[in-house]
Amino acid sequence: MATMKIPMTVPSPRVDAEQLFKAFKGRGCDASVIINILAHRNAGQRALIEQEYETKFSDDLRKRLQSELHGHLKKALLLWMPEAVERDASILKQALRGAVTDHKAVAEIICTRSGSQLRQIKQVYLNTFGVRVEQDVESEASGNHKRVLLAYLNTTRYEGPEIDDKIVEDDARVLKKAVARKHKSDDQTLIQIFTDRSRTHLVALRSTYRSMFGKELGKAIRDETRGNFEHVLLTILQCAENSSFYFAKALRKSMKGLGTDDTALIRMVVTRAEVDMHYIVSEYRKRYKKSLYNAVQSDTSGHYKTFLLSLLGPNV
Repeated sequence: MATMKIPMTVPSPRVDAEQLFKAFKGRGCDASVIINILAHRNAGQRALIEQEYETKFSDDLRKRLQSELHGHLKKALLLWMPEAVERDASILKQALRGAVTDHKAVAEIICTRSGSQLRQIKQVYLNTFGVRVEQDVESEASGNHKRVLLAYLNTTRYEGPEIDDKIVEDDARVLKKAVARKHKSDDQTLIQIFTDRSRTHLVALRSTYRSMFGKELGKAIRDETRGNFEHVLLTILQCAENSSFYFAKALRKSMKGLGTDDTALIRMVVTRAEVDMHYIVSEYRKRYKKSLYNAVQSDTSGHYKTFLLSLLGPNV
């Protein structure tokens, strides 16, 4: 469920476009007006506003936002404007081919999206950037980390609710051998199971592994894998069982300690606001006894803070 609030009566795209045009006039721009409009329109409504703005004023709204806004607010609003698949493709491109490769962002986009979403992202990536996402992964990742990402991108997984208990038990035994301390970790087995099985299957596998061997599968993975490979496997496992907790934990990490990881904070708030932020907000409060709204409020400032809080919705 989404958290951003859309007015009961939404002005026409033309009215919104005209208000935005006025907000850009003069020295500087009226960021409050921009936020009040764009933070309270869904993806379809934002697309219509963009079309109307270009038609009426012969100008590109995103380019105008790029030139008029600054800092984190600009970054957040520009990420907010595209529809989800285009946005995910652009996040992947920046994460893979930016000045520094952001492996956590790559894992987040690839390993938390459904098979159908990944197929769309791959097509948009190719159409937009003229290169297959697999080629950029091949170039920027390495070893088992690269292998698991490529397998996840290219494996067609069953996405229904049914599971085969026998296969789940067989997988548990195979994984136990693969991560046994007395053997060298069988990484290809880990990759095959984690990229080939449905989320429902992985949830059952986690429970079965615990009941059969008295140990959490996640702990076994942490004990026997390292670095980006470990992170991707745990992302797949955590999102299969409770994606809301995965994002709640990642959001908390982005604001924990000295300084804020604004890139991660913006990415997660923007990409989940129209999807499942309601559940993430609830999970955050449940786990950390504090509202996500208050956490973001204390770690951000100015119009940037206003925009993110608008996407999070009321502080409930």
